[in-house]
Amino acid sequence: MLGLDLPTLISRILTLVIALSTHEFAHAKVADLFGDNTPRMNGRLTLNPLKHLDIFGSLMLLVAGFGWAKPVPVNPYALAQRSPSAFMWVSLAGPASNFLMAIAAAIPLRAGWVTPYNAFGTANFLPTPYDFLTEFIFINLLLMLFNLIPLAPLDGDKIYSYFAPPPLARVLDVIRPYGPIVLMLLVFLAPRFGFDVFGWMMSPALPNLWILLLGGNV
Repeated sequence: MLGLDLPTLISRILTLVIALSTHEFAHAKVADLFGDNTPRMNGRLTLNPLKHLDIFGSLMLLVAGFGWAKPVPVNPYALAQRSPSAFMWVSLAGPASNFLMAIAAAIPLRAGWVTPYNAFGTANFLPTPYDFLTEFIFINLLLMLFNLIPLAPLDGDKIYSYFAPPPLARVLDVIRPYGPIVLMLLVFLAPRFGFDVFGWMMSPALPNLWILLLGGNV
């Protein structure tokens, strides 16, 4: 169907439901904690995946290993009244939730509770616990790194805008309206010409995070 075997497809669907829904809920929860009731009013203060998942972003996760959900609406002005850093923390909450989920999934693997050799009795069409956890960790790390890229509409744009010195912040302001177009070009067109920008940006971090979480033994 998508070039994936059935166990991998099931793993990715489960990961999509859990990871993206939790990512968006984290945004909504932190905004709510800062006094912005916009996510609550829009029904986003929930883990219900039907409130969060985007069809195209979900298909991208299945096919490419990364994707996105419906952005949580927030009120930057209401957040700014609470704290100048509030919008940054709301943005950071999503990628942070992916990292925390990767850590949680790595614990049984790092402790040796789940290994490739103790998944007896699993039906052939279902992923083994080992395969599911490794897929879950890998995709959550990808989602975290992808969302940290400083390009609108990704979370990294808001995070880096807060920390950037004024000259760089002005550059981000200029390119922000074109961010979605640039993002699509980098994802779909650039690799056809041999420019895998995202692969280049993630390649140093992803293996190191994998080793950090799993010790390089999985």
